[in-house]
Amino acid sequence: MRTLITADHVLAFDGVSHTELRDGAVVVEDERIAFVGSRAACPRDVDDRIDLGESLLMPGLIDLDALTDIDHLILDSWGDVPHGRRLQWSSDWFDRRRHVFTAEERRRIREIALVQLALHGITSYMPIASEVHSAWAEEADDFFAMAEYSRGLGLRGFLGPSYRSGVNVVTTEGQRTVRFDEPEGEAGLADALRFFDEVLSWADPLLTPVLLPCRIETLTPELLAATAAAAAERGALVRLHALQSAFERDWIVRAHGRTPLELIEAQGLLNDRLIIPHGVFLDVNPQVHGEDRGDLDRLVSAGVSIVHCPLTNARYGSELETFARYRDAGLTIALGTDSFPPDLIRGIDTGVSVAKVQNRDLSKGDLARYVEAATLGGAAALHRPDLGRIAVGAAGDLTAFRLDDVRLGPIEDPLRNLVLAGSARDVRMTMVAGRVVVRDGILPGVDLEEVRRDSQRLFAKMRAAYAERDHRAGEGGELFPPVFPLSSSEAE
Repeated sequence: MRTLITADHVLAFDGVSHTELRDGAVVVEDERIAFVGSRAACPRDVDDRIDLGESLLMPGLIDLDALTDIDHLILDSWGDVPHGRRLQWSSDWFDRRRHVFTAEERRRIREIALVQLALHGITSYMPIASEVHSAWAEEADDFFAMAEYSRGLGLRGFLGPSYRSGVNVVTTEGQRTVRFDEPEGEAGLADALRFFDEVLSWADPLLTPVLLPCRIETLTPELLAATAAAAAERGALVRLHALQSAFERDWIVRAHGRTPLELIEAQGLLNDRLIIPHGVFLDVNPQVHGEDRGDLDRLVSAGVSIVHCPLTNARYGSELETFARYRDAGLTIALGTDSFPPDLIRGIDTGVSVAKVQNRDLSKGDLARYVEAATLGGAAALHRPDLGRIAVGAAGDLTAFRLDDVRLGPIEDPLRNLVLAGSARDVRMTMVAGRVVVRDGILPGVDLEEVRRDSQRLFAKMRAAYAERDHRAGEGGELFPPVFPLSSSEAE
């Protein structure tokens, strides 16, 4: 099957980075790109033609911190929550924990999340879950169902259930800490390896098993070491949420007598198969030391990649110090969305704007480098040089954004217009391995109205359950006050 795709703007790969090709054409033969060039010079012997017109055709977007759950950020990323305290399990809930959702509901939640990824132009993803509504972490059986649905949609997934030895809780005295159940962690890793080995045996090019332990403070040193050993044996990628908060750093220093980065290295995980979201709390961060004491060089020397989530980080009030500093040090940076919506275009816009403010320098809002992070950076982190680029021989993974909407304004540069005035909702088409996944907002076989209804129903159930498990429940007042108080007539 040979498909010719034409567009007014094509972001092609020149061997080093991207280059804009006007009035361009791409031919995808089966699962690979067979031609990249001008429309005038493109082959004519094709089986199908897709003319995208006034659009930007670029490499498929790679999201390495992609939410595959219901997002709680809408509930706890505001300064007007009582005393500014974040949602957190109560210590009491730890002792009586249970699944909020049934297995069927958990399956539907992941299906809805994958639909959202597809609709926002994501072609490759690595999942995360909020886990706040689970009895513990994730389960392999849930992920087998998600893997089946993912490949049915046609997305490229790098998958594995999360696992942990402990969970963040707030005690009855109001202190945040981590409570542990080490057998849960051991069972979780065994379950994750069962998933890994089974999915590997499927030999499906759209499904790559990976190891996805939870936040570093919720993992014992023994579980980290066991993860490192299993990953080395299988040549597996490991993604570990770390270096992301002051609490994490302080807790690990108190519990283990070393920093999170030192703990990662000591347990054998610091290598080029390690991917770290969010990588914010390094020594260069003003909340740590505010100066370079070697953390960046240690990450770069080991070949570690980080996943920068600029939009979610900004919503919670923290960012890299700084994107340019990390890039200049030689660190591989990928992008992630981490929360809803899974919109890497809005994320890029936020990152670029924050960088300008942080550095008080317009030149530090380096749009090109952010686009590289969403494409080439993700590919490098995944050890997949066939992803993140439009080049002959690369995978036929493409995302196209419309540029003919009047709300985008007059087009000066397709990427500048898209980032400044558009969003990932402007997706016109996505293709993965030569198969069209989304076209003009349509996902074949998916009832989007049903998705919307189910999303609302499941969110309401999750929200209501906070009254059982959150440490602030029972204190009086509203857990989730509205922006403005409801009118008296509405309240009645």
